[in-house]
Amino acid sequence: MMLSPDQPDVDLPWGQPDTETLLNSIKMECAPLPAEPAEGEGKARSLSIPSLSREEKRRRRRATAKYRSAHATRERIRVEAFNVGFAELRKLLPTLPPDKKLSKIEILRLAICYITYLNHVLDV
Repeated sequence: MMLSPDQPDVDLPWGQPDTETLLNSIKMECAPLPAEPAEGEGKARSLSIPSLSREEKRRRRRATAKYRSAHATRERIRVEAFNVGFAELRKLLPTLPPDKKLSKIEILRLAICYITYLNHVLDV
């Protein structure tokens, strides 16, 4: 529907001349925010962005520098523990020369062969 400038529509907010009336109508349309958080909700909940999905909240939390730093630290500890496990497994495997550097996949393959050999020795 097209309106001409000569025909102001009283139902439209921009057609109302009084700004106070406009603000009152906006206040009436918007639901008031609760004064206190509901049961089970902490004060940490954001009132400015109430309609975010769980996934979006998770993404925003993970985007913080504090979270990234903590995640990097956890990952570093995990990788170090992983490498220590491979080093301990490597010490148990016989190779010539004994100090030969092996990749992780070579360590795993050698461990499989060695376990198979030990099972064969026990069976005989």
